[in-house]
Amino acid sequence: MTVDTIQDLFEHGLEDIYHAEHQLLDALADLQEHTEREEIAQAFSEHREETRGQIQRLEEVFEIFGEPPEKEECEGIEGLIQEYEEFTSEDPSQDVLDYHNMAAAEKTEHYEIAAYGNLIPLADQLGMDEGADLLEENLREEQDALEELKELTEEFEIDAIPAE
Repeated sequence: MTVDTIQDLFEHGLEDIYHAEHQLLDALADLQEHTEREEIAQAFSEHREETRGQIQRLEEVFEIFGEPPEKEECEGIEGLIQEYEEFTSEDPSQDVLDYHNMAAAEKTEHYEIAAYGNLIPLADQLGMDEGADLLEENLREEQDALEELKELTEEFEIDAIPAE
């Protein structure tokens, strides 16, 4: 895809985050499954359900934009997933893995927040007010998820992780 116009840039970004959200749907299931602490696993489960809604809103934005929903491989999310898989292959202790799961999820939230933050002004420039509102709703959910993860991270018993 050649990206020469605002429409092209918007479509590229929309396809990128659409792919990312689909990848994260699976990744959140893995995080939930590999997290022992119930409150953290529950947060991943809840965000997974939110992600389903975000995908539906993205499909609505595609419809407003007049294009069928398509995915473009999101190198950023793929890299974060690969980093996570490499870490878990080192067989960390469960406490370390639980903490790392939260940190990995926080990284993805920052990525998604940036992606939506970049798409919203483009939707505005394209006169897609309804699309911008849908993207804004996704952005708010991502920001809320990040705040919840930060709170869980702050409450995490760091002492449970040996320094050596």
